[in-house]
Amino acid sequence: MTSGGASARDHDLEILNALARDLSHSLDLERVLDTALRTVAELLGLEAGWVWLVDDVTGEPHLGATRNLPPGLVQHADLMLGECYCLKTYEAGDLRGAANVNVVWCTRLGRLREGSNGLQYHASIPLYADERKLGVLNVASRDWRPLSETELNLLYTIGALVSLAIERTRLAERGATLAAVEERNRIARDLHDTLAQSLAAIALQLESAKLLTERGDAARAGETIERTLQLTRAALDDARRSVLELRAPPLEGQGLLHAIRVMARELRTRDDEPIVVSVEGVEGSDALPAAVESGLFHIAREALANVARHARTSKATVVFERCGDDVELRVAEEGVGFDVDAVSPSRFGLLGMSERARLLGGLLRVVSEPGAGTTVAVTVPLRAAGREREGL
Repeated sequence: MTSGGASARDHDLEILNALARDLSHSLDLERVLDTALRTVAELLGLEAGWVWLVDDVTGEPHLGATRNLPPGLVQHADLMLGECYCLKTYEAGDLRGAANVNVVWCTRLGRLREGSNGLQYHASIPLYADERKLGVLNVASRDWRPLSETELNLLYTIGALVSLAIERTRLAERGATLAAVEERNRIARDLHDTLAQSLAAIALQLESAKLLTERGDAARAGETIERTLQLTRAALDDARRSVLELRAPPLEGQGLLHAIRVMARELRTRDDEPIVVSVEGVEGSDALPAAVESGLFHIAREALANVARHARTSKATVVFERCGDDVELRVAEEGVGFDVDAVSPSRFGLLGMSERARLLGGLLRVVSEPGAGTTVAVTVPLRAAGREREGL
């Protein structure tokens, strides 16, 4: 802690600003805690520190990060296990509030006869998210003195910043887990909507072929088997497509439009004809957020897969446009079309595409009529996506 009036306050504010900036730019919990320990050590001229985190599932405390632990604690790691005075008082609520951020005698350091470097006390900074306990940040040094009101307020501010950063990293982890669950559910629905129905159709065709063979109608049985082979090949293509979605991101090292062009080269109709896809648009000079590029790519792939499965046409068009703060992607074809109102929104991958658009803060629209083709369009606001990219 510096002294000297205005210059000291300026120094402290500079450090706090640097801490807030560092914490806001990281979603790595270990880095967040290391940054907090380093900052407190710089503010108060401390030597060692460690952070206890409360598991948000079990409620049990565990060691989250350390800085320059005394040799005795390093050599006797068992001393960092189990309960201690600061954790007991924290669990009881006695450390709540800036007035209670203060120096306490450390029972763990007190158990060391040697190797404590003279450390016996530490300052404890309770970490909270509203009423929920997140943990305790402890910092230690020799020859402790009572902390001034200014120092207590600084530690309370640091505790609030670190608490927000911890909560932010945990929310990001939960968001990533939720996104993974939604992706697995989407793939499961896709498999059910494609493979399960294809296999059921194959089974019916084989039963028909068997009956025709038993009746001696070899010609019709042969035609039925040929149709079954076509269905089997299509089902195999669907399975390959689903497996590819579980591999590395398809956009790695590529732009959105280029990735769509590459993906479209592999598309074939039910009759094994190649589908000619015209991709129109100019890659923006400013790269799209990764989540937007990936989401739009998967929506385009699903829409084009529907062209291959259902449209009975070998031509499609993909148009990408940037309109102010929004981007729009349209996939259009002039195939057989369908009655949108008569089709379940869970069919033809519509639910998966809608969910992807929703996760991007966008909107999916499907326009189609029997005999008049189909257009799938998605609009995504880049401002919302930009805030997500920056972690705000």
